[in-house]
Amino acid sequence: MISMATASKAGNNSVNNPESITVAVSGSTGLIGSHLCGSLQASGNRVLRLIRDRSQSSSDAILCDPVSGIEPASLLEDADAIVHLAGENIASGRWTQGKKQRIRDSRIRGTRFLCERIGEMKRPPRVLISASAVGFYGNRGDLMLSESSPAGEGYLVDVCREWEAATQAAEDAGCRVVHLRIGVVISRHAGALAQMARPFRMGFGGRIGNGHQYWSWVHLEDVVGIIAHCIADDLLRGPVNCVAPNPVTNNEFTKTLGQVLNRPTLFPLPAVAARLILGQMANDLLLSSARVVPQRLIETDYSFSHANLSSALQAELCSV
Repeated sequence: MISMATASKAGNNSVNNPESITVAVSGSTGLIGSHLCGSLQASGNRVLRLIRDRSQSSSDAILCDPVSGIEPASLLEDADAIVHLAGENIASGRWTQGKKQRIRDSRIRGTRFLCERIGEMKRPPRVLISASAVGFYGNRGDLMLSESSPAGEGYLVDVCREWEAATQAAEDAGCRVVHLRIGVVISRHAGALAQMARPFRMGFGGRIGNGHQYWSWVHLEDVVGIIAHCIADDLLRGPVNCVAPNPVTNNEFTKTLGQVLNRPTLFPLPAVAARLILGQMANDLLLSSARVVPQRLIETDYSFSHANLSSALQAELCSV
């Protein structure tokens, strides 16, 4: 999966496969992290899991908790690459002030803590892949957005901007840092599709708001592949849009999902109802429009497994 000759540190023979690398992963129990760890291990790589819960301790786990100030063990210095995915789930529960603070702290404080530890290493990893989100761009209508586009305005924009800035200590230590701006992840296991699939199967699906807002999506298989691509390709640093090359409006998303499930899509969710149910989260996650393209991935010849939405939805909903 990964070009090990490109990605590995010279002289690191910590695993039996001479072409394998050691990758430390935070957020390893989440949707992306769990699939990434499985894929890395299936390809013969060594995975170290950064954990905060002592009950999850194992020989491949490294306890690291910015809240209680638990420093990661020296075992982290074995890592050729670190993939930092940890953060409070933004789609679970209303955004109370406490929830918004946890979202912010889990990303910014956690990232800064980890990167300061990287900055203190005698042998830092060659690359840090740090999660971010297309929320960086804010609500931008139908404007085409690439990695060179400026940040938008709003709560999530501010979180993403500070989240990315929190990696500075790792960059100062000579680590190649990639900010992975992830879109709506297509997976039947969790996330937006998992929540939408049930009402759509029952025939109660429909557009959200006026349906004109762009959703920049990416299949889970491609998220894992893109992370591997970013580890292996030394040309990639800074922001990388982790999205498929064909963003769609919510209208198009709704229509395609209905076609894949062979169900009508006649029950729209008005914007006012979405706001009443979800509050600010509705504005920032469901009604905001970001038409994002993966320019850096296209330039570095990443080959998408699912470049169009119909393919992605069929892979998740018609193969089970």
